[in-house]
Amino acid sequence: MSIDLLQPPTHVPPSTALRISQQAPTILRNTSGFRLPYPLSLFVSTENQELWATQENLFLACLRTGDDKSALHCLEKLTERFGGQNERIMALRGLYHEATAENSKALEEVLEGYIEALEENPTNMPIRKRTAALLKSLGRPVEAIQTLVALLDSSPTDAEAWSELAELYTSQGQYYQATYCLEEVLLIMPNAWSVHARLGEILFRSCSNLIGNNGDLLKTLSESMRRFCRSIELCENYLRGYYGLKLTTKKLLDVYPKSSKHSQAVSDPATGDLAPPTLGSIQRLHELATEKLGEIVRRGSADERGWNDYDEAELIAVRELLDRDIQPIER
Repeated sequence: MSIDLLQPPTHVPPSTALRISQQAPTILRNTSGFRLPYPLSLFVSTENQELWATQENLFLACLRTGDDKSALHCLEKLTERFGGQNERIMALRGLYHEATAENSKALEEVLEGYIEALEENPTNMPIRKRTAALLKSLGRPVEAIQTLVALLDSSPTDAEAWSELAELYTSQGQYYQATYCLEEVLLIMPNAWSVHARLGEILFRSCSNLIGNNGDLLKTLSESMRRFCRSIELCENYLRGYYGLKLTTKKLLDVYPKSSKHSQAVSDPATGDLAPPTLGSIQRLHELATEKLGEIVRRGSADERGWNDYDEAELIAVRELLDRDIQPIER
């Protein structure tokens, strides 16, 4: 069994998802056959979690690449195994109807079905999440936010919901609320390096609202830099972390001399504020990020073993960032 089928298709590049979906007819033929209904199937030796994780991921990969026929086949097998009233199966069926909807009217009908399901069972979390996702795709972010807030009132430790709520707030320019949501994610998953990097990105973007206030700008940029530092501390060779670190340190080098408070700034344990970094520390981190990004581009482009997991688009973006830093030679 290919390891690709045990990974969520949303976490693999499009080329891999396409390759998986192209194998769908063969995989479905090999896994077809008579199966006892649940719970009798639990006593059969061929029953295992890996089999059904494969079926679900194959279903998602087929939907992602437009193979609706194979996706429906996977959905039918999952429904036969777990039953049509299983909450996860209900969400997958709704996702199938969303993907195959031909117009906005059809999507509205799917949304109505979600609302009816929630009226019958308000604790159906998979359907509540699909409702929020569908409202977002229909261009109704305020209602999507309200749906996720209601979900989190019932399940405050749902990291996925907090993360999605942060993205919705970010899309509305509400960076303070987005920051709060990602901090909640980190309380649940403190070592999630991608979340640290995403928090650094949101803090960096929020600096656009602080023009003219060098004190707050310095504080926010410093916190953004620390988040990127934490992400690369947790994940070595993390391109996104080094990319953000280079952006924030470059901005800090521009802002630092203009701030009149940095020389007197000290940490404040009462509020949790930390003193801004020294100019020397910022310069060294900027040099480190530049050096590491250059190494990632060089070794990633050469397709060296252990360095070939970067997308080409990521490497192109890094090259452009590095090229912007090259000073023109005066002749």
